[in-house]
Amino acid sequence: MSHAPAVAAYTAPMRKVLVVDDDSHIRNVICFALRREGFVVVEARDGNAALLAFEREAPDLLILDIMMPGPDGLEVCQSIRAGGRGAAARGNVPILFLSAKDAEPDRIVGLEVGGDDYIVKPFSPRELVARVKAFFRRAEALADPAQREIAAGPLRMHVDAWQATLHDRPLELTRTEFRLLTTLAQHQGKVLNRESLMNGTYPGHRIVSDRTIDSHLRRLRGKLRDGGADLIETVHGVGFRLIIEPNKGEDSQGG
Repeated sequence: MSHAPAVAAYTAPMRKVLVVDDDSHIRNVICFALRREGFVVVEARDGNAALLAFEREAPDLLILDIMMPGPDGLEVCQSIRAGGRGAAARGNVPILFLSAKDAEPDRIVGLEVGGDDYIVKPFSPRELVARVKAFFRRAEALADPAQREIAAGPLRMHVDAWQATLHDRPLELTRTEFRLLTTLAQHQGKVLNRESLMNGTYPGHRIVSDRTIDSHLRRLRGKLRDGGADLIETVHGVGFRLIIEPNKGEDSQGG
């Protein structure tokens, strides 16, 4: 008797996910789906509990509802990104927002405050788990010894440590911003269109909109400029590239 081959479960070592939602049914659905795939799962029912759990449990990824009692998901995200409540050393942990609001401005706000992805309720648990796996697969790919250190002019990236410096000063980047900058740095001098940036930044799915990539690019460029280098050049009608010497021409000022 022949048997269909089994689908291999995700086997990354003990990845821990913090699930935050004030709806116990939604928490149960998410936690069940994640535990079935081998993840360690921690739960929190509101914003205050989320911040305490983040400090205590040191999760590798957050699934964070936006509309909650106390600090809402946006405020929790901002606190983590700012290094609040013991999060200073881990402020770049991936954050995946959940929300019943599906308007584009709501999605953009979630990304602007530091979220890495945004899923609208009601959602498919299988899709959510697939996105979580994609985050971790990308983290493992970036830890390839062949790509551990990247240099581009004043920019230095230590991929295995998820650290970047500009003019020898640390860059505070979210995971998605780091992946986006890594994709550009690995192809420095080459023009990448939005699809190429999406493939490098969000491996495993193609539902990210151009506006999402543009939002991350805008925030990343702002951080680079604040650090003293305008390294991302817009090639109008084509895409974007990382340049070693900032271009003072018109293209480098595009969005």
